[in-house]
Amino acid sequence: MIDFYALTSPNVQKVYIMLEECGLPYTEHYVDVWKGDQFKPEFLKINPNNKIPAIVDRDGPGGEPYTVFESGAILMYLAEKTGKFMPKDIAQRYDVIQWLMIQLTGVGPMFGQLTHFKLFAPKGADSYGHDRYQSEVKRLYEVLEQRLGASPFLGGSEYSIADIATFPWTRNHDAQGVPFTDKPNLTRWFDAISARPAVKAALAKVAQIKSNRETATDDQKDQFFGRGKYARA
Repeated sequence: MIDFYALTSPNVQKVYIMLEECGLPYTEHYVDVWKGDQFKPEFLKINPNNKIPAIVDRDGPGGEPYTVFESGAILMYLAEKTGKFMPKDIAQRYDVIQWLMIQLTGVGPMFGQLTHFKLFAPKGADSYGHDRYQSEVKRLYEVLEQRLGASPFLGGSEYSIADIATFPWTRNHDAQGVPFTDKPNLTRWFDAISARPAVKAALAKVAQIKSNRETATDDQKDQFFGRGKYARA
């Protein structure tokens, strides 16, 4: 059994998908980041970086409980544990890892920053941040489109953790200013993943989760974003 510390973000969605794809039993523990649950001492014992997702595998290495945080590390751990969605051949394996790293170091941070500046930047704020991240998001979608024109999936010929990691970040591509009308390769890939039963099951669970986002106070938002009195500048 796996204890899964979750809410609804794309990084959480990728772990939901992986757990469903692997058929692993898990128990959800909701960490409402809009209430500051991630700063509670009991959660900081699980992830000192106060972020979700995180898991505790009660049947970890040697049969002992083992904690994993950071979504990419969780995907790699579950792939190793189950022998799924990560090739054994070393070249194919590193094809997957390279595209996983693009999601972790490019797609996630850039798409996330664009979302922040679109939705949460103070009114009247300088547009430089928004424009910078919008440009980079469009560039990254072009990279993905080109890759998917040469390969059925991001990591190669087979569906892998590289696809599982990237897919949730592309679900809001229209809101990110990147319609897929001129991106046939991304459209094919996106539709194929959306149709997978495990993906449907995972997203159905995510859709049922309620958070404090819509009713969060200004102080709770400031704590979440590390601004105002919580800023370290």
